[in-house]
Amino acid sequence: MVTTQSLTSAIGLEFADSELEAAMRVGLDTVEGELRAAVASADPFVTEAARHLLEAGGKRVRPMLTLLAAHFGDPTAPLVVPSALVLELTHLATLYHDDVMDEAAVRRGAPSANSRWTNTVAILTGDYLFAKAASIAAELGTEAVRIQAETFARLVQGQIRETVGPRAGVDPVAHHLDVHRDKTGSLIATCCRFGALFGGADDKVTDTVTQFGEVFGIAFQLSDDLLDIASESVYSGKVPGTDLREGIATLPVLYALEGPDNRLRQLLAQGPLTDDAEHAEALGLLRRSPAMDRARATLEDYASEARRLLGELPDVPARQALASMCDFVTARMA
Repeated sequence: MVTTQSLTSAIGLEFADSELEAAMRVGLDTVEGELRAAVASADPFVTEAARHLLEAGGKRVRPMLTLLAAHFGDPTAPLVVPSALVLELTHLATLYHDDVMDEAAVRRGAPSANSRWTNTVAILTGDYLFAKAASIAAELGTEAVRIQAETFARLVQGQIRETVGPRAGVDPVAHHLDVHRDKTGSLIATCCRFGALFGGADDKVTDTVTQFGEVFGIAFQLSDDLLDIASESVYSGKVPGTDLREGIATLPVLYALEGPDNRLRQLLAQGPLTDDAEHAEALGLLRRSPAMDRARATLEDYASEARRLLGELPDVPARQALASMCDFVTARMA
């Protein structure tokens, strides 16, 4: 069962309205049960593999946003929960594929599917979940199928762009933010869009909450990336400095690489920092660097734009709940 504490601790969602809180808990519990049913197969092994990441947990940010956006219309409309399933299944499918590409051994504190079984099983399980998402989308209508397909295309485009890196003459920071827009922002935008659309909100509200979702998605990802550097604990869900150790150039690293040719830049230019002493040195220098302040300011810019868009929406309890999430992604970096 989803508790208020779990929502608050994971994503900073706060409720000023008890009816909204109760509705969200019921809605998310319904989604959880429907997810387990949706991935079931006549083959027990397929069911086990498809449920592997479901049973490992997860914040369920995407269905939560879908349910919240539906409160700008009728949250009890019959297609709201199925639309949330489409998007969470799409997200889960990408995680199976991501773990193969990243050669990850752990996901959500449990062995990744590729390490528990094989890369082939993980890839095919991801494909299976994509197919399940498409099947449910077909029940929502042709417009839902088109939107989900376009969203999936953006997810893949973002992954390709991240893998290839910026082309010659392209600003690495702009490229990085565009990757976040495609990989994270696009799916979160569609979550908000589906909630409002299938909740029967008017077109203006649906367009605005969709724009909010994309901007908030970028802020959400930036916050996670910065927390990987700033946190002294595993609060972010992974060991601090994991991105540095793996040579992943997040926004603070890109800003630091634009700085003077100092010791930090020398360390970061090496790529993956597998040496423990160099990793610890780089992490300490980066935490104290102007690059972190600059990255925090960029995060705040996106969060502020998300709040501005919320100000254009009807003043209902769901708007206040979404605003609390904007506050959370910046406050945890203070």
